Amino acid sequence: MSDSIRVVVIDDHDVVRKGVIAYLMTEPELDIVGEANSGNEGAKVAIKEQPDVVLMDLIMENGTGIEATEKIMKELPDCKIIILTSYYDDEKVFPALEAGAFSYMLKTSSADEIAEAIKKASRGETYIEPKVANKMMTRFRTQEKKPHEDLTERELEVLMCIGDGLTNQEISDKLYIGIKTVKTHVSNILSKLGVYDRTQAAVYAHKNGLIRKQNL
Repeated sequence: MSDSIRVVVIDDHDVVRKGVIAYLMTEPELDIVGEANSGNEGAKVAIKEQPDVVLMDLIMENGTGIEATEKIMKELPDCKIIILTSYYDDEKVFPALEAGAFSYMLKTSSADEIAEAIKKASRGETYIEPKVANKMMTRFRTQEKKPHEDLTERELEVLMCIGDGLTNQEISDKLYIGIKTVKTHVSNILSKLGVYDRTQAAVYAHKNGLIRKQNL
């Protein structure tokens, strides 16, 4: 068993934990070296046994899966933790991944899928439940969104004029809008871009290629 994958299973639901272990024990590549029914106890078992992979529930009494993950990763940074849970809401997914979880699976996964995820984790291959992966991509896209993408079409036109060095009066004349309206747009632009003055707004426009891209 020297080349086997050492696994610890942590889940407070005895039927689930025992059932998963019973199946995993039929896999010749896997060696179950420990189990626990709480996050705190699970962290102690994992740190003692130093497994290659930990199968971790999230919602448990006496220490959550997130807390246990943080403790284990602090002591065993090379350990691969697979979250196995019924939850995939943002309040569970992202804290678990930020704590150091390597893979994220739902309990609707088949026994074969769980075993395969463990084997992949031991090889450094992550598995993320498709529903969770979609959430991650949505969050990534949101984080990557540029501030100027929140500007209205008119605000974008005014920003481009600012980038061209036009004064408020010149913008008013060019876009055929009142000077007060221009000032309101400028104020909104500074707020949305998170800049303090027109100069910084102009710099932003240049850095993001917002100069003379529309026929104003």
